[in-house]
Amino acid sequence: MAEAFTIANGLRITLRRSARARRMVLRVPRDGGPVVLTLPAHVALSDGAAFAESKSAWLMQATQRRPAPSIVRHGAALPVAGEMLALTPAAVRAAAVAGAALLLPASRPAGPVVQAFLKHRAMADLRAACDRHAGALGRPYRAIVLRDTRSRWGSCTSDGRLMFSWRLAMAPPAVLDYVAAHEVAHLRHMDHSPRFWGAVAGLIPDYARHRDWLKRHGSDLMAWQFRDPAGD
Repeated sequence: MAEAFTIANGLRITLRRSARARRMVLRVPRDGGPVVLTLPAHVALSDGAAFAESKSAWLMQATQRRPAPSIVRHGAALPVAGEMLALTPAAVRAAAVAGAALLLPASRPAGPVVQAFLKHRAMADLRAACDRHAGALGRPYRAIVLRDTRSRWGSCTSDGRLMFSWRLAMAPPAVLDYVAAHEVAHLRHMDHSPRFWGAVAGLIPDYARHRDWLKRHGSDLMAWQFRDPAGD
């Protein structure tokens, strides 16, 4: 069980020790998860608690700004490729888009079905986008991996593995395409230097507005929960 403590305003902080951390870092997850304090291995817990206490006002503001969780259940409206679709129980065996509805098997919980649908769609769309951008850049990638990450939408390893959040399937297609181009550009420049952003611009000239969309609306995508506490 993760170590945790509570500061004076009642906010509970989860502690994470890191041998690589050089300074204390507080993170407020966008999905409503617990606030995390990362401590370097040599820093005492009492110092970490004092640091969190000194940031109590900011922590309260940051937690209050988080969007309320959205539960994936029958009747809800969920974004798919930027379009709001009504999650509708129907006589189908698998999730399927029908106009403004996402039809779901009536006898199964909505959450797992929708999650599997989004993962499948994200992989297909991201593979097509990465293939196109990697071809334009002349830098092949090694593999694509999907995860439900909380701190980043994508990443690229030095050996050419690309990782993405499958929640990108909820974003507009142009936004997903930008994230794919961003990570493919890292195949050439493993940094965020001007040369890197030049490579991104060569793939997506208007990338800035898609990056801004994620900054404005990304927390809404992260707020969706695929387990319904009350059941479907």
